[in-house]
Amino acid sequence: MEIALTVVFTLVGTAVGSFLNVCIDRLPVGKSVIRPPSHCDACQHPLSPADLFPLLSYLWLRRRCRYCRAPIPSRPFWVELGTGVFFGIAFWQHGLSPQFALTVFYGSIFIALAIIDLEHWLLLNRIVYPAAALALLISLFIPAPEIIPLPWPTPLNGLVGGVGGFLFLLVPFLVSRGGMGEGDVKMAGLIGLVTGFPLVFLALFTAAVLGGFIAGILLLLRVKKRKEAIPFGPFLSLAAIVTLLWGSNILNWYLGIF
Repeated sequence: MEIALTVVFTLVGTAVGSFLNVCIDRLPVGKSVIRPPSHCDACQHPLSPADLFPLLSYLWLRRRCRYCRAPIPSRPFWVELGTGVFFGIAFWQHGLSPQFALTVFYGSIFIALAIIDLEHWLLLNRIVYPAAALALLISLFIPAPEIIPLPWPTPLNGLVGGVGGFLFLLVPFLVSRGGMGEGDVKMAGLIGLVTGFPLVFLALFTAAVLGGFIAGILLLLRVKKRKEAIPFGPFLSLAAIVTLLWGSNILNWYLGIF
């Protein structure tokens, strides 16, 4: 039964990924995610339901528009696949629970933010602000897991995490003088609201390690020059997703060492 539900939620995740692609394409340019209906960017022909089946339509059409034969970008396919895999892992990790629902909800937001920042160097306020407000409201009723004893009421854990995450990146933002964007600081606050204290610091530390590691590889391969920047949002998003999935286990393991 658990395996069957994992498959079901993986398929649901691919469908959510399809919607995320619409958001990724339209929100950065100020378009509605509802109208007009999905269409080919090359010939503007409306797409039929058969053209929009997650993953399979891309493969069946051999990566080309059915109507004008223009190449279909590969990013939508990978977003659908990645979101589907994420949903499956989240169900396997948390089961059918409120934590699973929150994990896939917040994770979907982080996936959209990551790809938009990767393609446009933008962490959109129209996503971050509503998500932060909603995360704060939810945290008052479904608090983040209390991994260590806290000196404040558990429902305030999300708020403390949000403030802590915001301040944690505010300092390097002020010191770097443009080396880090305002959006990264706001997103750190969002991650704190979602993960709470102390998991927010695990997420931000993981993001910094991932960012430094990838930057080092790019320098070694000479893909990037030393002074060229890379967007930090994707690393923040990936670290937040890892924390949502395994953060409690990682921190409990770390605390158990001492």
